[in-house]
Amino acid sequence: MRIDILTIFPEMFTGVFSESIIKRAIDQGLVEINLYNFRDYSLDPHHKVDDTPYGGGNGMVLMCQPIFDCINAIKTEESYVVMLTPDGVPYQQSFAYELSKKKHLILLCGHYEGFDERIRSLVDFEVSIGDYILTGGELASMVLADSIIRLVPGVIQEESHLQESFNDHLLDYPSYTKPANFRGLEVPEVLISGDHEKIRAYREEQRLKRTKERRPDLLQK
Repeated sequence: MRIDILTIFPEMFTGVFSESIIKRAIDQGLVEINLYNFRDYSLDPHHKVDDTPYGGGNGMVLMCQPIFDCINAIKTEESYVVMLTPDGVPYQQSFAYELSKKKHLILLCGHYEGFDERIRSLVDFEVSIGDYILTGGELASMVLADSIIRLVPGVIQEESHLQESFNDHLLDYPSYTKPANFRGLEVPEVLISGDHEKIRAYREEQRLKRTKERRPDLLQK
């Protein structure tokens, strides 16, 4: 998989992509990540990428030219362009699975007061990671990249994500490790019983209970 990220702050990504699972995926050749500063594609002498909005209003708006030229320079027939924007579709695990099957993702990070509306004509999918506002799309693109890369075959064991939260509209069950008794806090007896069927039933029960208590909206799905 190839992921190209368009941003005017490429330095923000250095630590995120040089650690842990993502770094291993890159080192193993399972994923390729490229950062493009679309300011480099600006035809303005000062590499300007934003301007005042028509009709007036606060803030600045990202211009068409640098983003159009950057995307057109890197886009292929296999490209799928994703815009990170507060008014996009709320991001879900099911979208992560769909995007993990793409061969080439282009993630477009917004900034300032948003995009010139005409930039949307380049985009295949618009997504939001939550009902709140960030200073830019960089952090959101990191969230997408992390959630997608871990689903690419070979990055982690498939069994590790098949039973995760949200896969079947249920949250994950509670987990414990050694010691069995920590300062009076004990591991549920069923988990150390060795009875695999009882353990399976217990975990399924806990998934339902936790979802009902914390995310009843998921059960409606």
